[in-house]
Amino acid sequence: MAFQKQSVVVLAPAKLNLSLDVVGLLPNGYHDLDMVMQAITLYEHITISRSEYLDLFLPGSFVPANEKNTAYKAALAFFHYTGLLAGAQITIRKQVPVRAGMAGGSADAAGVLVGLNELYGAGLSMSELCALGAQIGADVPFALMGGTCRVQGVGDLLKPLPPCPDCHFVVVMPSVGISTPEAFKRYDTMGSPVHPDCDRQEQAIRAGTLADLCAAAGNALEHCSGAVETSAICEKLNAHGAVTSLMTGSGAAVFGIFEDAAKAGEAADALRQHYDQVYLARPDRGGARVVASHGAKNNRRKGQK
Repeated sequence: MAFQKQSVVVLAPAKLNLSLDVVGLLPNGYHDLDMVMQAITLYEHITISRSEYLDLFLPGSFVPANEKNTAYKAALAFFHYTGLLAGAQITIRKQVPVRAGMAGGSADAAGVLVGLNELYGAGLSMSELCALGAQIGADVPFALMGGTCRVQGVGDLLKPLPPCPDCHFVVVMPSVGISTPEAFKRYDTMGSPVHPDCDRQEQAIRAGTLADLCAAAGNALEHCSGAVETSAICEKLNAHGAVTSLMTGSGAAVFGIFEDAAKAGEAADALRQHYDQVYLARPDRGGARVVASHGAKNNRRKGQK
């Protein structure tokens, strides 16, 4: 009797930018980026079940569950690439803030690709999944890889790094999110006084030195993102013991890096008095992955129809 998976559960971690620099423009008009990205222990929870149809549900979220959703696009890309005549019911319980610069939508897409690959036993390699993911969004390949990576180009050039030095993150989402295209338009107009040393930060990670990692942190989009609460949040995080604090991605979420768990907890409690979305997290060493599967026994024998 064969055991056929009927559903899988996937965890897909959010990301933070430990550094983000804009180093130029590519021939296709996109910005050429140099970044160090870190997966964290804040997850999208994705359940995927076999179905004749393709249905997406996002209970409790205001994100539209339509054909423009990254999760839906990922499922279509998977079925087109594999040629499988099948469908899926996808339910995503979103935990990652929206318009935050934390790649929640990319995590959803990565989780769907990983989950469908497992559910239908397609056997796609990580490189195949990343190639599919890159068609959906720039951050999807990292969401698949996870851990700590040096990321360049538009997000398509990934170099895995050793694990980030042990630390604690306090992530704060302001009341208003940021549009990524708008943030880059403002960068083109305003430029930035901040250009972090990603080489130095990579060296600090390889050396396992948190202080040097923090000293090299920075985000070239922070001053032009249009996120008006960034400075105030950073000040509060630093006042409560953060080694450094900065905006992630194109915003609007801000995070502080703490050496001490108790200080991180105190900072989170203090920030919760002012902001509704405050999260405690730690570095995660992986990307989107299946954490459970459920199935049924298939009684058919060889030769049976």
